[in-house]
Formats: sequence, C-alpha cells, structure tokens
Amino acid sequence: MSQNNEKPELTGTSANAQGAAMPAGDITLHWKWVERSVWTDRMLMALETGVKGSKWYSLMDKVWSPANLLSAWLGVKANDGAAGVDGQRVARFGAQYQEELERLSQELQEETYQRQPARRVWIDKPGSREQRPLGIPCVRDRVAEGAVRQVIEPIFEREFAQHSYGFRPGQSAQQAVARVEELLRGGYTHIVDADFKSYFDSIPQGRLREQLAERISDRRLLRLIDQFLSAGVMDTMKGWEPTERGTPQGAVISPLLANIYLNPLDHKMAGAGYAMTRYADDFVIQCRSQAEAQRALELVQAWVAQAGLVLHPDKTRIVDATQWGGFEFLGWHFERGYQWPREKSQTKLKEKIRQLTPRNSGQAMKEIVVRLNRSLRGWRGYFNHGVRNVPERLDQMVRRRLRMLLLKRRGKRGRPNKKVNQLWPNAYFDKLGLWRLAGDGK
Repeated sequence: MSQNNEKPELTGTSANAQGAAMPAGDITLHWKWVERSVWTDRMLMALETGVKGSKWYSLMDKVWSPANLLSAWLGVKANDGAAGVDGQRVARFGAQYQEELERLSQELQEETYQRQPARRVWIDKPGSREQRPLGIPCVRDRVAEGAVRQVIEPIFEREFAQHSYGFRPGQSAQQAVARVEELLRGGYTHIVDADFKSYFDSIPQGRLREQLAERISDRRLLRLIDQFLSAGVMDTMKGWEPTERGTPQGAVISPLLANIYLNPLDHKMAGAGYAMTRYADDFVIQCRSQAEAQRALELVQAWVAQAGLVLHPDKTRIVDATQWGGFEFLGWHFERGYQWPREKSQTKLKEKIRQLTPRNSGQAMKEIVVRLNRSLRGWRGYFNHGVRNVPERLDQMVRRRLRMLLLKRRGKRGRPNKKVNQLWPNAYFDKLGLWRLAGDGK
C-alpha cells in the first residue's frame, strides 16, 4: 500500500459506487442520460437504494420493447458505419426500419434471434506499421447490442470508479488528461505507464460472464450477451473464426463489457491509495516516488496475472516525468513540466491535411478551407493547450500546402519561398476563414 499520507482528492470511487443513495429529487437529473423507456423513475429509485440480493431480474422484456429498440436504432443510424457480413448498410435498414425492428423484437422474445459473425477488417495504427483488428457487426446486431447496453449500462455504471473515463456517460478524455495534469502539478511525477497486450481480444469470457451474473439474474439476457461474445468473426482471407476470448472492438456493447472487466482493478488500486487514471484499456498510475511506483506496478502485475490478461512487456515501464523522455497518454506527451501532442497525433493530422490538399485538386479554395476546418477545429478542440511551437508548425504546414496548390494552378512547381508567401500572405488565408491551431484559432 502507498505510504503517502496525502491522498490526492481525485483518487477513489464515486459516492454511488460506495453505496450511498442520493436524495430522491436528484436522481432523475443524475441519470438524465439513461433510456427513459427502460429506466423509469421507479427503476432509478431501485438503482439508487439497492435491489434484493444486488441482482436484477426480468430485464429481457425491456430489451425487446419497441421503444428501446427504436432508440437503439436511432443511435446506430446516427453513427452510420460500414455494412456487416450480410452486406446491409444503415441506409438500407433505415428504408424499412419499422419492419426490421418488429422482426427483431419478435426474434428476441421467442429466442430465435441469431447473432451473425462480425466482419473483420484491419485498421492501420497511425505512425506504425502495425494494424489492429476491428469487428463490424451487421446493422440489426448493432441495434440488438445497443438495446442491451441501454438496459444494463446503468446497473454497472453506478459501480464504476471516478478515475475511469473511457466510453462512459459524462466522462471524457479531456477530463482524464486534466486529472493527470493536476496530479503532475501536485508532485505525482513517478509514472507507472502500463499497456495491455491486445486487451479487447484477450478478455477471458468465462470470467466476464461471472461478473455479469453478479448483477444480472435474467438468464435469457445472459444467453443473449453470450451470443454477442461467441458469434465469431468473418475474415476475408481466413473465413469464419471463433471468438473464444475477448469482445471485438467495433461492437456496440464492447466498450461497456471492457469497462466491467477492469472495474475490479480500478477499485483495487483506489483502495490501496494509488492515483490511477484509466481510459478504456489505457491507464497510468501516478506516484510521488520510484519506490511507490514500483509497489504499484507489482500490484497491477499480480492482478493482471490473476485476471488472465497480459501487460505488454515492451510498453509497460516506470517513468520519472521530470526527466527527459517522459510518457504519453491519450494523445499527449508529458515531459519535464511540459506537454504537447505526441508524434503519432501530429502524424495523423499531417496525413489528413495531405489528403485534403492534393496539388491536383479541382475544388475551389473556399471549399478546401471548409473541409480543412472540420479537421483543424476538432484537433484544436482537444489539443487546445500545451507548448505553442507544435500548433504553430502545423499551421505553417497547412498554409504551405495551400500555397503549393495555388502555385500548381499557375503552372509553376517548387516549394513556397518568401516571394510566394508575399503573394499569398497569412492574411489571405485568414480572409478565406482558415482555422488556426495556434492563438485564438481564428
């Protein structure tokens, strides 16, 4: 256990997770994000005050209810996405969604629903030659998973720790980064920088089922979730492959299941007095000394081994953030009291800028700027502080790409020089409405 007597205020679990019920008048406001066709005031009160045996029964009828399925479909429609193994796209499902939802509801009631395998695709990792697998479920399966998530998420959300930020209502990566920054300022500069090896693909399904069964007693619902886990994936080159471990990234319910499995680790570290910050499978533990960080790492290693998971041997280490090298977390690099977007984050933006500014583009400059601004605003919205030279260099790159495009349109080649910069000064792009990453962004 940590020997430090000054526990950081941000460490620990929520009042909800500790079992303290909030005043009745605050319940609806606190749970405003839940699906109200499922979670009535009466159910929310039971959620706050506790249910018999701490288990929930008779939930399956809420999964197949028309209102819940419609809400889940609207979520899938908003996210759009590619087709699954059946080739049906979101738009095609939407053209006959009422019939589709009625058929899905009936199949769920009669237990004739069969989850199709997810379509496996491989996504490049920015700044790396590695790829990660992504499972794309069929549209109707995404609706079914969304309906289940809307039923069970509040049950487990109540028990999640405050320092878990990934894929949770009202939590964000920005909040996780802010916590890390505050702890660094408070002297928690010895970092356990840990990384799971293929976490989503390696979760032991048997143990995950046991955790689900600790709070859910509806066997029909548990069997449905088991279908989600065991449906397998369809790989273009290899054909169907079973999924005996893990919960494929890309599935609607996977982030919730992944958080459920790591929840015991969150509480174990908080109970031992360690300042941990987790976003899905990405986490750091901040300590005041090398020795404390070593003890924290040993505690994590013991839990991970017992949980049937593996820490990446090359990416798990102890770092002194006050020294050269630092550590990275959620797209940021932290080092010697400074922070800036990590190289992979910059590389990803640069690649996007190049895609949007090809020299042979026939688009009007106004249209190009509009498309650029969508990416620049989003990037600045997240990386809106830190050292100034990084956003300034990226702004220079954007303008250089645009000047090269303008040169090409005049039949000239080469890179912009002082004369070209005077021909199209920064003010020219400001007038077009080009968003800046440095300064006030405009």
